[in-house]
Amino acid sequence: MSGISIPGVGDKYKTNELVEALINQEKIPLEREQKTLDGYKVQKDALRSVNQNMSSLRENARNLYSFDNPFNNKMGISSNEDAISADPGRNASFESFKIDVLQPATTDRFLSKEIETGYRVDSGKYIFKSGDKDVTINWKGGNLKDFVTAINKRSKDVIKATLVGVSPGKQALLLESIQTGEANRLIFEEEALEFAKAIGMIQKVQPQGVPLSSANTIKEAPANTLAISTGEEQIGMPALSAEGVTVNDGTIIVPPRGSFSMDIPSDIASDPNQRIEFSVAQTDVADITTALNEASQEPVLPGPGGINFKGIRIDNIQSDTTLSKNTPNIPKTPLTPISNNQVVSVKMRDGTEIPIDHMAGDTNEDGSKKVSIEISEYPDIDSIVIRNRNTGKELTLSTIESFNKNADLGFEPINPASVAQDAKIKYEGITITRPTNDIDDVVPDVTLRVKDKTERTATIDIKPDTEAAKEALITFVGTYNQLMAEINVLTQTKEEIVSELEYLSEEEADTYKEWLGLFQSDFSLKNGKSAMQTIMSSPYIVEENSEISMLSHLGISTSADNFSSFSASRLRGYLEINEKELDEALENNLIEIKNIFGYDSDGDMVIDSGIAFQLDKRLQSYVQSGGIIPSKISGIDTRIASSETRIEKLETQIEAKEQELKRRYSQMESTLNSLDSQSQSINNTFNKPSGNR
Repeated sequence: MSGISIPGVGDKYKTNELVEALINQEKIPLEREQKTLDGYKVQKDALRSVNQNMSSLRENARNLYSFDNPFNNKMGISSNEDAISADPGRNASFESFKIDVLQPATTDRFLSKEIETGYRVDSGKYIFKSGDKDVTINWKGGNLKDFVTAINKRSKDVIKATLVGVSPGKQALLLESIQTGEANRLIFEEEALEFAKAIGMIQKVQPQGVPLSSANTIKEAPANTLAISTGEEQIGMPALSAEGVTVNDGTIIVPPRGSFSMDIPSDIASDPNQRIEFSVAQTDVADITTALNEASQEPVLPGPGGINFKGIRIDNIQSDTTLSKNTPNIPKTPLTPISNNQVVSVKMRDGTEIPIDHMAGDTNEDGSKKVSIEISEYPDIDSIVIRNRNTGKELTLSTIESFNKNADLGFEPINPASVAQDAKIKYEGITITRPTNDIDDVVPDVTLRVKDKTERTATIDIKPDTEAAKEALITFVGTYNQLMAEINVLTQTKEEIVSELEYLSEEEADTYKEWLGLFQSDFSLKNGKSAMQTIMSSPYIVEENSEISMLSHLGISTSADNFSSFSASRLRGYLEINEKELDEALENNLIEIKNIFGYDSDGDMVIDSGIAFQLDKRLQSYVQSGGIIPSKISGIDTRIASSETRIEKLETQIEAKEQELKRRYSQMESTLNSLDSQSQSINNTFNKPSGNR
C-alpha cells in the first residue's frame, strides 16, 4: 500500500516500503473477498431486474383477461366531434343513434359598462346567488381590483369575477356563474344589486306579458300538406279554414275543422329571453260528420204504381227529380269522425313545421292545457299554427302572450356575454333538456358531451376500442421480449446477444455485457423461458371453427414479418408483430382474440385458461413472496451479509497488523539510530590528535 509512513522515523532503512509490502500481502484475501462481494451485488441487481420485468409481464398478462381487459373497451365516434361527443362505459351496447344539439348549456356571464380604473366600491353586504348556492361578502370598502380579488377568493364554486381592460384608463367587470343551466341564474341581492345597477351591468325589467292574439293577427293557416300527403284527409271532408275562427278580447274560438296562423313579431322572434304562452281547452260539440252524411243521401221517392188489365201488368214510369246525383263536395261514402290532439305547430322561416304536443303541458285549474314555447329553442320561428282537425271538438285558446324569462328576477342584464340556459338535444327525435353539458341518463352507460349547436344531425356510433386493445397487445409483446432478452443475457455468454438488442443505450449495453452468463448454470431461468415460449405458441381453441386460436393468427410470432432470410434473434424467442394482420384480426375477430387470452372452460364463471391466464399462473411462482426469484435474491442477500462481515473482519486485522508493523519498525529504526550514534561517538574519540592528551 503506497503512502505508508512511520511517524517520527525517516526512510533511511526503507522501512516504509517494507511495511507496505507486508500489508499488501495481508490485503490479498481482502481484495478477493471484495471482488466476491461485488459479484454478489451484480447478481442481485440482475435478479431484481428479472423480477421487475417478470412482474411487469405478469401485470400486462392479467390486464388482458381481467374484468378491465381492453377488449371490452368501447369508443364513441361522432360525426361532429366539435358539437357533441360520447364516452361509452364498458357495459354500453354497440349501436348507432342520431343526436341534434339545439343548444348547449350555458352560464350567466354579465359584462358591465366601461368603468374608470380607480373606481371605488362602497362598503356593505354583497350577496351573489346562483341556483342553490350563494356567497356573502362583508366589504369594508376599497378599489374594484381588491373587490374582484375578494369575490374570487370567497366564491370559487358560485361565481367568478374578471376585470377586462377595454381602453386606456377604462375597464369592464365580467361576472359569471360557475354552474350551467337555467336554474343557476346569477342573482344579486343587498348591496350587490345596487352595485350591479351602478356599473351598468343590469337594469330593471319592464312589465312583461305582451298580448299577441287579436282579430287583426289571425290569418289563414298554410295548407295541411302533411295530412294530404299521408292520405289522412277524407274525400268530402270540409277543408281546414279560418272562416269560423273568432277572437273576443284575445280569446280565440276554433270550431271543428277550423285553423289559423299568427305571425310572431320580429323583435320577439329574435329575443332568446322571450317565452310565448297560452292555454288550450277542448270542448265536445255536435260532430259535423252526422249532418254531412245526411246531406249526402239522395231522396227516396215512392213507387210509381201501375194497373193490371186482362192479366197484363203495366207500371208507371218512375218520377224524376231535379237533384244532381253528382253534387260537388257530397261524399259517395260516409265520412268518419276525426279525433286528433295534434293542434299546435311552430312554423319556421324556411316553411317547415315542428309539432308541439300541448297535451304534455301542465294542466290549469279549469282543465285547459298550458302551452309554453321558448324562443331560444326555435331561433328561426316565424309563426304559430293552430289546426283543429277534429269534427266533434271545439278549441278555446286563451290570449297568446309573450313574456321575458327574466321578468321573475326583476332585473335583466344589459350586456350579457351569455345567459344561463339548459342544454337541449334531440335524441332520435325526442327533445331532452338537462342543466349540464354532460348528459349520462339518456343512452344507457354512455355520457354525452354537449359542446355546440349542430347544423345538421350528428350520428354517434358506439364501437369496440380496437386501438386500446392494439396498444395493450404491443405493450404485452414488448415486455415479453425484454424479459426474454434478459434471460438470454443471464444464461448465455455470447456477446452478439447484446449487440442484437439495438434499442439499448450505451449504458444499458455495458450493464448487459457485465451480466453475460451470470446464471448460465441456473436451470430455473432456462426452464421459465421454455415454459413461457410453450404458453405463447400453444393453441387455445374455445369454439369449433374459430378463426383465432393462436398468437400467430393475430400476426404475432417469432417470424411475423414473413421474411425468408435467416435471423439469429428469432432463435432466441423474441416475438414480432405484423401490424397489418393484427389490425385486421382486431377489426374482425375481437371476441375470439379476447377468448384466447382468457376464458372459462368449465362454465363456473371463472377464467381458467388462455395465454394470459397461463402466463400469469406461471410467473406467479417466480415473483410471488417466497417464489423462485425472491428466494434467490434472499440467498444472495445472505451471502452479501456474510461477505461484508468477512471484509470488516479482514480490514480490522489488516489495520491492527499495520499498526503492529509500524511500532516494531519504529523501535528497530530507533535502535539502529542509537547504535549509529554510539558508533560515531567512538570513532570521534579514537580519531582525535595525540597532542591533545
